[in-house]
Amino acid sequence: MTSAPIHAEIAQAAARLVAEEGLEYGPAKRRALKLLGLPARTPLPDNDVLEDAVREHIALYCADTQPDELRTLRGLAVEWMQRLAPFRPHVAGAVWHGTATRHSDIYLQLFCDDPKSAEIALINQGVSYEPGSAPGLQGAPVDVLSIACPSRALGVVVGVHLLIYDLDDLRGALRPDRRGRVPRGDLAALRHLLENDT
Repeated sequence: MTSAPIHAEIAQAAARLVAEEGLEYGPAKRRALKLLGLPARTPLPDNDVLEDAVREHIALYCADTQPDELRTLRGLAVEWMQRLAPFRPHVAGAVWHGTATRHSDIYLQLFCDDPKSAEIALINQGVSYEPGSAPGLQGAPVDVLSIACPSRALGVVVGVHLLIYDLDDLRGALRPDRRGRVPRGDLAALRHLLENDT
């Protein structure tokens, strides 16, 4: 059993990697083990613990810059959600939960009648993308279309990842998470966050 101080140390090291390098939670936790010289089999903190550590790290080290960075990323997400409106886009991850920094990517989940329709829309809009796959809502792989989007405001290239779901998947997608929060939001919900600066 992992002791509480070791667990906290892993979470803090992983939180720094998430906030300062834009790593996703899984890779950040595994890299934190290596950085701390811990065995690969060391039990890892769960995502709720890591999210708390990320919020703590932001409050301590990024409080002066992170709110503007988050606002910029949310604005960029709104632009893409407007462009992809026919596919019922929902934003998830750090941009939705408010823990995004300039190093974070944007994750949009599209719920499509026809899984190829979003790809065709990007081609029609002249948007370059990289196809890939990632674990989806139920853990099974889903198609991902990744776009490199330069942000003049942030001075970086932001990754915008479109996860392609079947329209039927939308039904279970808005169930509250373990903390009782809605795990993703549509365009109206994201605009509400931007307007209220939350």
